Order: sequence, then C-alpha cells, then structure tokens
Amino acid sequence: MDDITALILDDHHRFRLGFARLDDAQSPQELEAIWTPLALHLDIHADAEEEEILYPHLLTDAGGDDAEEETDDAIRDHNKIRDGIDEASNHPVGSDAWWKGVWKARTENSEHLAEEEDEVLPDFRKHASKELRLELGARWLRFFGEHPQGKGLSFADKDPAKYIEENS
Repeated sequence: MDDITALILDDHHRFRLGFARLDDAQSPQELEAIWTPLALHLDIHADAEEEEILYPHLLTDAGGDDAEEETDDAIRDHNKIRDGIDEASNHPVGSDAWWKGVWKARTENSEHLAEEEDEVLPDFRKHASKELRLELGARWLRFFGEHPQGKGLSFADKDPAKYIEENS
C-alpha cells in the first residue's frame, strides 16, 4: 500500500502537469477538456485532505508544534483555490474572465503545494508512524473510490478556526 504523503505528492505532480497543459491548449474545447477534470481533481483533493485523512491527524497525533498554523493556512489555501475554480466556472471557457479565475486557482495552488511540500508533509513524516501513513494511504484511495467524480462532496469553503476546533 502507498504512504499518504506519496499519494499527495502524486496529486501535486498531476496538478502541475494539468496547469502546464492549459498553457499549450489551442482552443476553448481543448481548454475545457483539460480544465474540467483538473478543477474537479483539485476540489476532491482538498476535501480528501480536510476530511479524516491528513489534516485531522496532523492536528491530533502526527503534527509538530506548527500543526494548527499549518492547518489554518491549508484550509485558507483550499478556500482560495475553490474561489478561483468558482470564478472560472462563471465565465465562458477561454475568456479573459475565465483565465482570471484559472490564474487565481493556479497561483494559489502553486503556493499551497510549496508550503505543503516544504512544511506540512515533512512534519507529518517526522511525527506519523509508517503504519499510520500506510493506513491513511489506504483511506485516501478509498475516499477517491467512494466519491467518483466528486459524488457526495460539497466543495464548500471551510472556516479554519471552526475546523481546527472540531478536529483537535
């Protein structure tokens, strides 16, 4: 089974590739074919991390001294990425307004990935047992299987303070 941190890094790589593919798209149809699954994957990924899989364990048994700050920052980042996705969805694909939303999602996502890869995931690997990381990897895979195409997920913004209070 895969370690949760490896699965998250795999997703991060897919996100970077998806945004790079948008740069090469030649038509609104190509943009839509790339963006629609990318935006959905970004939403599902955020919900997976925020559910029972990564951040609750970072807060309770596998985080360092900065777990609350890292979680607060991640929730805020996910909200900003969702805001960009939502902004793009309100405009014709390929329009300037659509690109503005995509760019917001892209830049917020890039910052989030760097913070997660440089701070959150190293802290998690340092404090979580190998067994927990493998168990969470299995949960991660089940989460995606249980929510094909995001079925049953709300993709709603979360209040970071409330999330931390409820999951600590």
